[in-house]
Amino acid sequence: MASLLDIRRRIRAVKSTQQITKAMKAISASRLRRAQESMMGARPFANQMERVLGGLAGQVDTSAHPLLTQRAPDAPDRPTLIIVVSADKGLCGGFNSNIVKQAGEVIANASGAGVSLGLVGKKGREFFARRGFDVRFELVDIFASLKYAHAQAIAREAVTAFIEGEVDSVHVVYNEFKNVLQQQVVVNQVLPIKPLVTGDADGERLPDYLYEPDPAQIFDSLIPRHVEVQFYRALLESAAAEHAARLTAMEAATKNATEMIADLTLYMNKVRQAKITGEIIEIVSGAEAI
Repeated sequence: MASLLDIRRRIRAVKSTQQITKAMKAISASRLRRAQESMMGARPFANQMERVLGGLAGQVDTSAHPLLTQRAPDAPDRPTLIIVVSADKGLCGGFNSNIVKQAGEVIANASGAGVSLGLVGKKGREFFARRGFDVRFELVDIFASLKYAHAQAIAREAVTAFIEGEVDSVHVVYNEFKNVLQQQVVVNQVLPIKPLVTGDADGERLPDYLYEPDPAQIFDSLIPRHVEVQFYRALLESAAAEHAARLTAMEAATKNATEMIADLTLYMNKVRQAKITGEIIEIVSGAEAI
């Protein structure tokens, strides 16, 4: 049976941990509100950009712009660039493990030419970089102060690799924010832009577009911006999902700590009662002997 001193030490240790989890929960709740506002502000624009560009890609010759070009069936296989967006920190439940698992499935299903990785976040880098994968670029410590310039840097790497023929396609794997209790891992093809031929995701008929001044100038301006917006959306979604996952994890940890403290306190009282009872028995036995 553990001594009272050992039990008290353990209770103090659990209370210290509980204070940490409470503080992390409060911080995540505060940061989640800001991240959710930014994410909800960017989501409609990103969705509409994807719809418009998909409609344009389905109505024009794919040779009109390099970022619309689909790989020819007889062309040699080239690697797929997979950009994995993970967190810089842990203690957020299954957030990072779900990303790593889904990215592993995408890598396993890639073409015979293999994959090239772009790693955003320390946790993804720690997992993939040390396993011998071809890492094209890394970007860490950005979520503390996330900016549009970070999405532009990722877009430059992706566009350069695609235009120069180093990769066949570009995909991004990230956690999409659903609500505080749910995050969904999403695999989105960014390049080449997938054409919408008959209608959009809601079944609506796509509009016909008139170009002014001409398609080439519009595509040169619009398509690179579209790529940047899609990556920025992925970063914002991932940031909001990370804070939500950490909030949920820290709330569960705090609740578990409370239950553990209650159990340890009850056990400590039982040990103390048994010790007092034993001492009383010793005193009574000694008195009878005298």
